[in-house]
Amino acid sequence: MDDFLFSDEPNEVIEPESSGKWKVIIVDDEPEVHAVTKLALSDFEFQKKRLEFLSAYSGEEARKVIKEHPDAAIVLLDVVMETDDAGLQVAKFIREEAKNNHIRIILRTGQPGQAPERQVIVNYDINDYKSKTELTAQKLFTVVMSSLRSYRDILAIEQSRQGLEKIICASRDIFATHSIEHFIQGVMQQLTSLLGTVDEAMYATSLVASNQCSKQSGQLVVFTGRGEFERSEGKPISEVLTSDQLEACNQALQDKGIVYKNNYLFAYCSSEYNHSSMLFVSGIPEHLTDTQKHLIKIFSQNVQLAYENVQLQAEIESTQQELVYRLSEALEQRSTETGNHVKRVAYLCELFGKYSKLSHHDVELLRMASPLHDVGKVGIPDAILNKPGKLDDKEWDVMKSHTLKGYKILQGSRREIVNAGAIIAKEHHEKWDGSGYPEGKKGEDIHIYGRIVALADVYDALRHKRCYKASWGKEQALEEINKQKGKHFDPKLVDILNAHIDDVEGILTRYPDKPQ
Repeated sequence: MDDFLFSDEPNEVIEPESSGKWKVIIVDDEPEVHAVTKLALSDFEFQKKRLEFLSAYSGEEARKVIKEHPDAAIVLLDVVMETDDAGLQVAKFIREEAKNNHIRIILRTGQPGQAPERQVIVNYDINDYKSKTELTAQKLFTVVMSSLRSYRDILAIEQSRQGLEKIICASRDIFATHSIEHFIQGVMQQLTSLLGTVDEAMYATSLVASNQCSKQSGQLVVFTGRGEFERSEGKPISEVLTSDQLEACNQALQDKGIVYKNNYLFAYCSSEYNHSSMLFVSGIPEHLTDTQKHLIKIFSQNVQLAYENVQLQAEIESTQQELVYRLSEALEQRSTETGNHVKRVAYLCELFGKYSKLSHHDVELLRMASPLHDVGKVGIPDAILNKPGKLDDKEWDVMKSHTLKGYKILQGSRREIVNAGAIIAKEHHEKWDGSGYPEGKKGEDIHIYGRIVALADVYDALRHKRCYKASWGKEQALEEINKQKGKHFDPKLVDILNAHIDDVEGILTRYPDKPQ
């Protein structure tokens, strides 16, 4: 065989790796071909990686080896083995069944007439076609080298594609976060996806609403964190970082970039509205690839925008909730109720919703919308609303109309919270056995929001003083609720109330009625 002529490799797209091997599968029914191929390529090296040879002597064996080694770079494939087209069928198997589009297929044949090159190239997804008589040692070296370069570049493209997909998913997920509490958790989760491991994280910013001093001075304050930084919220970073960490942080601020130090990094985060936020992450891999560093750079640029998105979302939700509370409490003040009833009902609904296995979204929506349950009482005369004695039939019909009045006020909105409030306003006086109003709905035909608010509203009303009754004790109220299990109330919800009565009473204690 011809002597190999080795030349220095030009600069590669990817930095040379110090370990690992390129897998080459030899598929041929002649053992001599395996031996000669291994000998010819015995000292082959590319990017400081040698070749690892895997042998198969038939098409059936080749299928097995290819399945077991999906990371193989090259297959040197004979055409004629147990059948005249065994090699061609293996090539078809690789692309169509194994779905391996990375491996480079080099077809070798000793009988070119049986598998014409033009026909094979057109009909099968192979990368090179060589006659065994022309495949000298030098040409074998050349074809393997060029195939490995192609394989390397395909992997680089695939890694870039996967990286782009990851960064899109990470950015999407972090922007989808609507909770300040979940923000840093989302950051850590997505960085773990990008890097493989993350121990601790901290996000520091000068935009901390509760710290006016930091806003004026521009000093970075820990906004949220995990690990050692979980209890550091609101503290200046100078109090929570070591001297080495603080030095790296200041360097990142000065360079407006990312500083890698030991097993942690500081990433400068900025946006159009804020130019002084910092992301700290520890427990990262010792050696990061250029691709990973590039992804971190993109991600850190998106983190600041995501944070501001979360902050804005939280502000909008807080404003909505406060307006709902204030409107509902204003309605309560028309009666002899003394406030905080709507707030207690909201948190009781949140509790019952959580243990009813509602989604997080539904639980939050229920908590925010439930204070609107009695909004229809705005249309009920004071004489009826505050009558200390029992209502007569005509008065009771007027009182019952508050459900439909509330529904008409709230229905047809494009806002989820208002639409949920409309459902609750109409259905929170329906009863499990169908004896409720306004429509006499029964069982699960009553919306789960209505069933939950019904229980929360009645339990809280029993436990507090009203114009027509004194407050009841816990045991007396529970006894009445259990009597109405399966009649007024959803049995499963009553079971939840009984199982979590301490949590229920805790909510009542936290939000007592205001003094008259």
